[in-house]
Amino acid sequence: MRSLESSNKELESFAYIASHDLQEPLRKVQAFSDRIKTKYASVLDEQGMDYLTRMESSGRRMQTMVNDLLAFSRVKTQGKAFVEINLNGIIKEVITDLEILIKESGASIEVDDLPIIEADSHQIQQLFLNLISNALKFQSKGVCPCVKIYQNMDNETHPDSNSFCKIIVEDNGIGFENQYLDRIFKPFQRLHGRDAYKGTGIGLAICSRIIERHGGSLTADSKLGHGTKFIFIVPIKQNR
Repeated sequence: MRSLESSNKELESFAYIASHDLQEPLRKVQAFSDRIKTKYASVLDEQGMDYLTRMESSGRRMQTMVNDLLAFSRVKTQGKAFVEINLNGIIKEVITDLEILIKESGASIEVDDLPIIEADSHQIQQLFLNLISNALKFQSKGVCPCVKIYQNMDNETHPDSNSFCKIIVEDNGIGFENQYLDRIFKPFQRLHGRDAYKGTGIGLAICSRIIERHGGSLTADSKLGHGTKFIFIVPIKQNR
């Protein structure tokens, strides 16, 4: 256990240092590519402009990866205090943030009454933002996303079920084979090509670390072509 904890701390430190140190050279690459496009576009031929466009695209993708890596490393080191939060209110804020994407995709979001828990408000908002965004993104063409968020009150949630709650985020997306379950919660692991679906493949890893920090667990149940259920269990009250 101590060896694992030490390894995790080393990973967090490496992720932070690596991503932080990448920021400055990346900014220079982006700044100079922008200057080239602004000042020298007229003297570049079609192939030269194509090279520049590819460089800009790679720079933006790298910036996204660095930002996600920083977010991953900061889950445990820069989390806020646990306070009472209403999950219904958190989801309303997330839906507002995703309003344009929801309208463009024709998605429907169904939310049952959810409990009040003690948690880091910002991180739980990030959790739902990632899960709902994934549900909207990983869809078959021509299918309107349908996302359902509800609490499962079964007695198998935890030996002391009154102290924990089980929340399910269910979608009608493309799904995946359950044999890849462990893989989807690891950083930069993708089940689909980058050209098929945008993203760095770190969103679910961040979700897993958020739930871990809250003393809970996160898993999924899916079937290829038949949607996915993301299931997380967290304490209603945190140990102080």
